[in-house]
Amino acid sequence: MRVDDFDFELPPESIALRPAEHREKARLLVVRSGVSEFEDRHIADLPRLLQPGDVVVVNDTKVIPARLTGFRERGVARAKIDVTLHKRESADHWLAFVRPAKKLDLGEIIHFTSKNAKDQSLNARVDSKGDGGEVLLCFSAAGADLDALIAHFGEMPLPPYIAAKRAEDEQDKKDYQTIFANRSGAVAAPTAGLHFTTSLIDQLRGRGIDLVRVTLHVGAGTFLPVKVDDTRDHKMHAERGEISSETADRLNRARQEGRRIVAIGTTSLRLLESAVKPDGSFVSWSGDTSIFITPGYGFKAVDVLLTNFHLPRSTLVMLVSAFSGLDRIMKAYRHAIETGYRFYSYGDACLLFRVEP
Repeated sequence: MRVDDFDFELPPESIALRPAEHREKARLLVVRSGVSEFEDRHIADLPRLLQPGDVVVVNDTKVIPARLTGFRERGVARAKIDVTLHKRESADHWLAFVRPAKKLDLGEIIHFTSKNAKDQSLNARVDSKGDGGEVLLCFSAAGADLDALIAHFGEMPLPPYIAAKRAEDEQDKKDYQTIFANRSGAVAAPTAGLHFTTSLIDQLRGRGIDLVRVTLHVGAGTFLPVKVDDTRDHKMHAERGEISSETADRLNRARQEGRRIVAIGTTSLRLLESAVKPDGSFVSWSGDTSIFITPGYGFKAVDVLLTNFHLPRSTLVMLVSAFSGLDRIMKAYRHAIETGYRFYSYGDACLLFRVEP
């Protein structure tokens, strides 16, 4: 399909720079299959919008401070280097997006700086260079020691459409982390999960709605623009995920009993669709996924999707168009813009019901 098919005009004032003060008061646009009207609701309504027996699947990844600032030296010449980690490859190796990548040669050393780590040092060697500013870095520490140093040297990796308008601050360390965050490794938040509170979870369980966890460590590639004209030419960056045997068993039991699977966020959906078997069943699964979902895709795992509003021409707006229909999503987004919904990571959400392609 043409990437232009997924374009729309978004006023700058529609981009949320902070989350709703009370998470459950964020707005929720309900887009049902086979129903022309949209429903304007709130996140607090979610327990009543779902059915007893539904299985809600959340992503328990935890965002790390993946944005690093450093420099490289050649004699007396020094150049600033900005690094955003996006996928761990080994105990001491990370794939990262680097600016400006052209100023780095293979084997060069980046020296990282931080106000919070004055008595510690962190360096990385450039082991390989790929397309679009991607490099493979070998760090001077490994394992838990490297994790601790990244925590000292790094900053919270706010999405570029927020970072361009304001600096990251202490509040973001709390705001840009879901209530489910448990397993460190993401460099972007699974933002649909940001709407959840303890109270909302209790209400869901009180309605007889099950909740299970999966892990997908979201990479910075989620924010990369689609630069090709045809979706078939776009290359997705891989992200690492895992589904436990316990979660697989609970999902299979739900399927056997005719209950719905509700993905909280496109990250949960992408992981489930990567791991599901052709017959719609699940087993424990661990590995990389670079699944790219566009209209015409046949969903096997997910029946309902809660997700935020996504960027024009992005892989995520392509995914929701595959889930609910391109024409339907474009109409829903126009309705959201006209009625003041807040977009992107800190914005409002929509509840989508699957349509068959």
